[in-house]
Amino acid sequence: MGLLVFVRNLLLALCLFLVLGFLYYSAWKLHLLQWEDSNSMILSFDSAGQTLGAEYDRLGFLLKLDSKLPAELATKYANFSEGACKPGYASALMTAIFPRFSKPAPMFLDDSFRKWARIREFVPPFGIKGQDNLIKAILSVTKEYRLTPALDSLRCRRCIIVGNGGVLANKSLGSRIDDYDIVVRLNSAPVKGFEKDVGSKTTLRITYPEGAMQRPEQYERDSLFVLAGFKWQDFKWLKYIVYKERVSWTHNIQREKEFLQKLVKARVITDLSSGI
Repeated sequence: MGLLVFVRNLLLALCLFLVLGFLYYSAWKLHLLQWEDSNSMILSFDSAGQTLGAEYDRLGFLLKLDSKLPAELATKYANFSEGACKPGYASALMTAIFPRFSKPAPMFLDDSFRKWARIREFVPPFGIKGQDNLIKAILSVTKEYRLTPALDSLRCRRCIIVGNGGVLANKSLGSRIDDYDIVVRLNSAPVKGFEKDVGSKTTLRITYPEGAMQRPEQYERDSLFVLAGFKWQDFKWLKYIVYKERVSWTHNIQREKEFLQKLVKARVITDLSSGI
């Protein structure tokens, strides 16, 4: 009995020592990090390798964001009327906010995806690591990887993303939304019955398996279905649809598979949504 008590006390003392040691180590690390932040200069670089100023954080993002354009951008787009399409504006503004911004790959995956080494280094949703064979199989069937020829031919495209919240209710902004060249909707955002507030036009509907609408009639015939692959199962899900493969899923997922099979007869565009 005396031996058991000794062992128990020894273990309790050891646990207490480990807890105190962890707390001391954590406090020391926090103090070290704070000291480094206050006494060292962290350099950030833009996409061309040039050193950025103190107004950018260590990742290269502008520290203070406001609605004012940089002087050169304000001058360049000064003569454009309000609401007019401004070629290159979005990319230029993004570069001003984040100088390291670059576009290393097309918006949508196409049959040249294997050459984009950067996105092949990371697993979904930040890349396509481990998905090469699935993506190759999907693209070999879908054939279409881009916007419609009519939209591709535009020199400048005005885009709007319509969210799923209720902020548009009773605002009667539907006609203004439809005026944009490209209208993007997310997941199961409803349109039918709400056209007065959210518009009737849908160019792209971006979704993932769990967020996809379950009734075929909810999809707009002239819209493009875009898969946002957040995990490897999402690519497998799309492959099941494209190849009309039977799979033992839950009832709801099986219903999604059946009606989405009808959609891919027209076109399926895959998109990683990885911030590219």
